Amino acid sequence: MKGKVTSPKKTSEGTMPKKNSIHWFRKGLRLHDNPALLEALKDSSSYRCVYILDPWFAGSSQVGINKWRFLLESLEDLDSSLRKLNSRLFVIRGQPADVFSRIFKEWNITQLTFEEDPEPYGKERDAAICALAAEIGVQVVTKPSHTLYDLRHILEANNNQPPLTYRRFQSILSGLLPPPVPLETVTATMLKHTHTPVADDHDDKYGVPSLEELGFDTDNLGPATFRGGESEALARIYRHLERKAWVASFERPKMSPQSLFPSQTGLSPYLRFGCLSPRLFYWKLTELYKKVKKGQEPPLALHGQLLWREFFYTAATNNPNFDKMSGNSICVQIPWDHNPEALAKWAEGQTGFPWIDAIMVQLKKEGWIHHLARHAVACFLTRGDLWISWEEGMKVFDELLLDADWSVNAGMWMWLSCSAFFQQFFHCYCPVNFGKRADPTGDFVRHYLPALKGFPTQYIYEPWTAPEAVQKAARCIIGKDYPLPMVDHTHVSRVNMERMRQVYKHLLVSSSVSGYKRKLDPPKIPKVDMFLLKANMFTSTSSDDDHEQTSGMRLENKI
Repeated sequence: MKGKVTSPKKTSEGTMPKKNSIHWFRKGLRLHDNPALLEALKDSSSYRCVYILDPWFAGSSQVGINKWRFLLESLEDLDSSLRKLNSRLFVIRGQPADVFSRIFKEWNITQLTFEEDPEPYGKERDAAICALAAEIGVQVVTKPSHTLYDLRHILEANNNQPPLTYRRFQSILSGLLPPPVPLETVTATMLKHTHTPVADDHDDKYGVPSLEELGFDTDNLGPATFRGGESEALARIYRHLERKAWVASFERPKMSPQSLFPSQTGLSPYLRFGCLSPRLFYWKLTELYKKVKKGQEPPLALHGQLLWREFFYTAATNNPNFDKMSGNSICVQIPWDHNPEALAKWAEGQTGFPWIDAIMVQLKKEGWIHHLARHAVACFLTRGDLWISWEEGMKVFDELLLDADWSVNAGMWMWLSCSAFFQQFFHCYCPVNFGKRADPTGDFVRHYLPALKGFPTQYIYEPWTAPEAVQKAARCIIGKDYPLPMVDHTHVSRVNMERMRQVYKHLLVSSSVSGYKRKLDPPKIPKVDMFLLKANMFTSTSSDDDHEQTSGMRLENKI
């Protein structure tokens, strides 16, 4: 397994010092399949597991309370697992450089290990810590384990460029060996010859803080939809794998009204925080498929959820501007509108479209929404209805969505807004009809928008069409107790489709006439012409129902 190792300094006598190790947890909050942690235990006289509560987690945006709760629960679970091994987790508040400058010397540390961070900000932070360690004479060992593959291998197979189409990405993977098998879980046997120095005041100095200690008001906080931690992740993966009938028939999971609600087999937040190894998930699913299919090799599509994640990580790993339009070489520069009032209505679930609003309320309340619900609200905010930049939607998801990480979140928003990866912009989700098809009874809307619970099913997705008598009977007057639709979807979707057509037309002309070429994947450039032709036909012949998106890529967040 590829990684990085720096050499420690020898003592003045020329001998190697006694090894005292720190394993630095960031993501990768688990004891299973953790190669960097195993390196910390190897031949060490002592080891300490450290987590630094640092602004890196929040990044440039506020992090919602559900996300913080999940993190703290994950740390508590990790500490509990370490206790069973006569060890503890050391939670330290501060900036990594300040913390390590102090504890390297205070604890006489000779080795630091951590999981490689595949994202640009993390790589920059880690380079600074490696430089600090080198100055002090601390050896650094890093190992990749947050992704299925060492992303360098994928890039090397594509002339050191990220593949910007999923088809090209799949083609590259087909020429590589399968992902490494997961490594064994840390056990007491591995710790026979090492120990963790733990003082009596450990909980006071290094315990996991509560939400209240971090300044959160928890009075109105509901029960956790997803409990954080490796223990819960492993319980969920085995429930997930019990769905043998699905694996045997290998049918894509169909959307149903019940699937709009969180399930006890959902895994995406656990992958995001590293409570679950993606390689463990990959190989467990592969083993089950082979068992059911009597040794038959599984198709790539079996691992679609994990591979989409890997695709966006690969696209982002060397692009520090992946989360913004400016300076982002793969992002089409679309002239979005600046409309803070409309953005706020969307974010607060006050658009007047019950399907959209129920999704946004669920997101804020629970920190999770179905992958097709993500498509619906992303399309509505950007190219479908409001024509607001994907960057704004990405920030809201980053704050509220438990499984939103930098690479996948930004990649999904660029894709769904037709800003990258060449989505078919002439397809558009209808905020009324899509909801009707997803949940014909409207129970999802009634659950998250109780103001509308009295409306008959025929009006639940467009309550503004209900007669006044029906509204009074439902005790909800539209425009007073629940907002009127903020836009005329039929009109604005057509206007926005034409705006997008002009953007793509300009892109095609710029690249073919003036010789200007963006750094976009060349095989997709010809498709712009095809999309424009289809868009011209579509806008001249379609009805509003045709705008419903029915094809194209799917980012599977069902896991």
